[in-house]
Amino acid sequence: MSDLTELLSAKLGEAFVAEGLDAALGQVRVSDRPDLAQFQCNGAMAAAKIAKTNPRAIAEKIKTRLENDPLLEKVELAGPGFINLTLTDDFLNQQINSVVGDERLGIAKHDPAQSVVIDFGGPNVAKPMHVGHLRTCNIGDSLQRLFRFMGDDVTSDVHMGDWGLQMGQVLYGLEHPELTGVTVDGLPDLEDLEKIYPIVSAASKEDDEVLKASREITAKLQARDIVYYPKWEEVRRVSVDAMREGFTSLGVSFDEYKGEADADPLIAPMVDDLKAKGITRMSEGALVIDVEQDGDKKEMPPLILLKSDGAALYHTTDMATIIDRVNCHNPDLILYVVDQRQHQHFEQLFRGAIKGGINGKAFMEHLGFGTMNGTDNKPFKTREGGVMKLSDLISMATETARKRMDEAGLAADSTAEEKQVIAKQVGLAALKFSDLSNHRMSNYVFDMDHMVAFEGKTGPYLQYAAVRIKSILARAEDQGRDVEGAIEIGAPEERNLVLALSGLQAALNMAYDKRAPNALTDYVYGLAQAFSSFYAACPAVREEDARIRGSRLALCRLTLAQLELVLGLLGIEIPERM
Repeated sequence: MSDLTELLSAKLGEAFVAEGLDAALGQVRVSDRPDLAQFQCNGAMAAAKIAKTNPRAIAEKIKTRLENDPLLEKVELAGPGFINLTLTDDFLNQQINSVVGDERLGIAKHDPAQSVVIDFGGPNVAKPMHVGHLRTCNIGDSLQRLFRFMGDDVTSDVHMGDWGLQMGQVLYGLEHPELTGVTVDGLPDLEDLEKIYPIVSAASKEDDEVLKASREITAKLQARDIVYYPKWEEVRRVSVDAMREGFTSLGVSFDEYKGEADADPLIAPMVDDLKAKGITRMSEGALVIDVEQDGDKKEMPPLILLKSDGAALYHTTDMATIIDRVNCHNPDLILYVVDQRQHQHFEQLFRGAIKGGINGKAFMEHLGFGTMNGTDNKPFKTREGGVMKLSDLISMATETARKRMDEAGLAADSTAEEKQVIAKQVGLAALKFSDLSNHRMSNYVFDMDHMVAFEGKTGPYLQYAAVRIKSILARAEDQGRDVEGAIEIGAPEERNLVLALSGLQAALNMAYDKRAPNALTDYVYGLAQAFSSFYAACPAVREEDARIRGSRLALCRLTLAQLELVLGLLGIEIPERM
């Protein structure tokens, strides 16, 4: 199905070119005044400045060139030179019927496809997943789903923190139960590890001997010591098992569970290679790469490859990880879904990788995001002031959803077990949609009561809209009604719904190009609103005219298909009933 704004922009662009002007002036968008027209072009104003003439005069010339176009019902001018466009119902019918029954809803795959690596999640071994992992998981998972749907070959990597001093501290803690109060008989579990790390980390700041011993263990670990390396492998395995469980509960999956340790063997040869290329220098005993560029508006510190004691840093590991990804996947694109506060780190990393020639053909992007804040506009905490575990947040959302469902009388005839499954689906939809409906760069305030509402721009509202359509179609089938008719626009609400359905390609393109899932949340909410108006004004199941009934039921089916697709790309499940 064509992106209608692109199609009209091409037509307007040709008209502007015919008048000796730039085709880009023909850019068309959805009208700000749907009561006046479906689409609008404001290019005449910009054209008038270039041509030094009256914008209305230019708009009149463009209008004249479009008046006999068979796709356009009306071409009208408004104000100083706005060009308003309305498509014919015949063309809209043709467009929408072309995708009925198409499993991809008329959306073509990219050709050629890109090889894409998406880095998100970023949990640390021996630590519980917490609320700070929510945004990277929601955004990263939605993008991997979107990129795959658009035809790209996607590899998602959780990129764990599983190396370095923190691991030496955990191993030290396992050896010193008198410090941690944790006695491990056999293999540690995640609960043991959760207690050990913060105790030893704090002790390291107060006691130089604890810090020294932790560093010595870290050095032995990284040398593959026969005592510490197997212990580390067990700690990592226990942590990864817990991670998988946590991600599964959130409905998120990864192709690779790699960490900093996987890149460690590549560091030494990489450093030698970068030295040989002559792009490193010594600075106060540290090995660095200068990444400052002409035109920088702020200071850009050098990338530190090795500290003065020879230790590697995050930049070092991340550089080696790029080499690993190039070796394994030869990607066209590497996306890093990481907190915006890390932007300078990634700017240094990308410049260093390009300067060192280690990124192959890959273009690298940091997709930063803002924070989820409490009502005090500070990063969200528990009532006690601590960082909330992700599992506790999911439980809170599930229980709030269960309470709201009971208040609304939803799923009243379900068993307690079925209701709990639905409540978790609703709770997760609330968390994900609230997060993704904000542009990823924006901070937003965590408000559970609003998130779990069944009215307004929320995940539960959209789930309910989809379930309602399922119920309509099931009722029609029970009554032997044909739900496969051709769509024919009659009422204004049908036209508005068809226009909403025709915007899917544009929404997908915007979400993909901008790496912004909020384009999908905006689209799917607008679609649900258009359907609600349609259903209120245009009875489907009880319509006696078979042709009209078939058309309306076909609209119901297509709307449901789009809701299922877009909510699926957002990582939101639709219950069978509510």
